[in-house]
Amino acid sequence: MINIEQDKHIGIIARELNLTKKQVANTIKLLNEGSTVPFISRYRKEQTDSLDEVEITAIRDRINKLVELEKRKETVLSTINEQGKLTDELRKRIEECYDPVELEDIYLPYKPKRRTRATIAKERGLEPLAELIMKQAEGDILKIAQGYINNDVPTIEDALAGARDIIAEWISESERARNIVRRHFKRSAVIKSRIVKGKETDGVKFSDYFEWDEPIGKCASHRFLAMRRGQTEGFLKVSVTPAADDVLDDLSRAFVKGDTESADQVDFAIEDSYKRLIEPSIENEFTAELKEKADDEAIRVFAENLRQLLLSSPLGQKNVLALDPGYRTGCKLVCLDSQGNLKHNETIYPHPPQKEEGKAMSKISALVDTYKIEAIAIGNGTASRETEALVKRIRFNNEIQVFVVSEDGASIYSASSVAREEFPDYDVTVRGAVSIGRRLMDPLAELVKIDP
Repeated sequence: MINIEQDKHIGIIARELNLTKKQVANTIKLLNEGSTVPFISRYRKEQTDSLDEVEITAIRDRINKLVELEKRKETVLSTINEQGKLTDELRKRIEECYDPVELEDIYLPYKPKRRTRATIAKERGLEPLAELIMKQAEGDILKIAQGYINNDVPTIEDALAGARDIIAEWISESERARNIVRRHFKRSAVIKSRIVKGKETDGVKFSDYFEWDEPIGKCASHRFLAMRRGQTEGFLKVSVTPAADDVLDDLSRAFVKGDTESADQVDFAIEDSYKRLIEPSIENEFTAELKEKADDEAIRVFAENLRQLLLSSPLGQKNVLALDPGYRTGCKLVCLDSQGNLKHNETIYPHPPQKEEGKAMSKISALVDTYKIEAIAIGNGTASRETEALVKRIRFNNEIQVFVVSEDGASIYSASSVAREEFPDYDVTVRGAVSIGRRLMDPLAELVKIDP
């Protein structure tokens, strides 16, 4: 039996994903029964009307978000009700809201607050003055403010500053103000990255972003994640902001009425509200949204790369020499027979600081002859290009194919229980090199050994 709330969710998902309500309802039912996405897409086509795994996953993710939203609504309603401020109109707005951002905007004026500048000003009796200023009527505001001077508010400027703090908080909690700022963020926000002073040397790997400005709409996911990583590691300062003057002009048009002394005070409060309260909040909101999109794109790219990796054509049963390149610690070298059995391993040092190029080339040449090597696999990590160039300079007696192989996950495999059982007498460097060689022979068979 589907209740009214569930039926609303089904309707929302059906509209958003351009599916029928029956498809969505049956899919949710199967998911609630514990069926997995692969199971539903393969064995329950008659119930879902042949939805594929992408559509089923989209339904699963959206219903989970809607369920979380309903839980949040319950918390919001309960909190406002405890304050005695839950009107029928407000309850209806919350119950009919299906946008998490909009829900938080509705809740913001009622959200329990820490002690703020506005809270302190209210405690000092300045809220009536703030209300008078917000009306922006004609009158001598300095004379009016004088009436609020007391032991806690010693001067007229203190009274006006406190009133502005209250107004700034009111504006920051206004849905209208926040939506104005959001529009500017969407249209013209720029992501800016700057090097933290004194970190130029240690943060050299982020040098591309020492002074970087780019509209958020044009910022590629990998660049955004790189800047975030630089910020997390303490090398970069990253901000996402639109042009402040344009935002303040629009906020003034929305909240300033006329040309009175009180209107001037409201204008001051608007600037403070934007810079101190609204901008940081909306920046966090947009940064979180950008990160979620960047993470999704990174996962998509990773999945596509993995698909291509898993579907790579196997070299087949051939004798392979595999190299796991490195500089200071050398290049780990292994020889495998056509069945992937380890026949020989050692370490060569062709790169700095040892620079034993001639010795390394002679060793590779000799091993190729000894073990009748038919192909060479080189890991694509550190020193890969230099190692590939070295190998291609060797004059072999027979034609030897040279391949650069992805070593992603090789270190995970080499330290796994599967690798230890297979090669109990060898360390992780040998196991990693063996994995690189076997990936060339049969990628799928080797990659399935890696714990996801």
